[in-house]
Amino acid sequence: MTENGGRNLAFVASDSEAAQAALVEMTERYGSVSTDEADVIVALGGDGFMLETLHKFIDNHVPIFGMHRGSVGFLMNSYSPDGLIDRLTKTDPVRLYPLEMYAICADGSTHRALAINDVALLRQTRQMAKIAISIDGVRRLDELMCDGVLVATPAGSTAYNLSAHGPILPLVSDVLALTPISAFRPRRWRGAIIPHGAKVTFEVLEPKKRPVSAGADSIEVRDVVAVEVRETREVDLTLLFDHEHNLEERVLKEQFSN
Repeated sequence: MTENGGRNLAFVASDSEAAQAALVEMTERYGSVSTDEADVIVALGGDGFMLETLHKFIDNHVPIFGMHRGSVGFLMNSYSPDGLIDRLTKTDPVRLYPLEMYAICADGSTHRALAINDVALLRQTRQMAKIAISIDGVRRLDELMCDGVLVATPAGSTAYNLSAHGPILPLVSDVLALTPISAFRPRRWRGAIIPHGAKVTFEVLEPKKRPVSAGADSIEVRDVVAVEVRETREVDLTLLFDHEHNLEERVLKEQFSN
């Protein structure tokens, strides 16, 4: 007899050995329904798998509870096969709003994608990228020479953005991080914090000589000439966290870590 407490749980797992073993253990103990029937989706893996799961079920409007069975687990709760139903009744929900990327390529094609963590523009060759930046139609930087530049959500500010020396953003801050990646000129520009409703427009300068790709989480578009990024509140995702280790606390704690 399963211990699901009347909840419809759907378990999904990454391909790692630890995640697959956890999948067997948890489904045997709690049962598992299809993701279309689930009240909660339980994702077993690391942060990469969590992002994959969020994108895959973005239209399901079902809260997702992650359990760490991967490499990086910032977006995950600790793994334990015991007491899952009790844990789920005490979770703190966090609502996330993704970024919408609209990219125009050199061949005239257009591409739209959503990003939960960040949208990043990166040079494709050894040549440094040259990118102009506008905010809400106002040119703010005529020429950024760099390896790239990104826009990060608060939830994504502790990922690539932090590695690029961008700021960590509290989840309730209603702002986005605009962060250069290895900026050469202007060398002292460290980026900006912008309102969550702002539209950021990147114009790639000298795109033939200095080609640039744009990535929304794991979705990559190559040879872009212009990219618009803005937060969309037409889509929202709900993550569930153990109360004592909620995401807001993790973001705050990360600012005091070595």
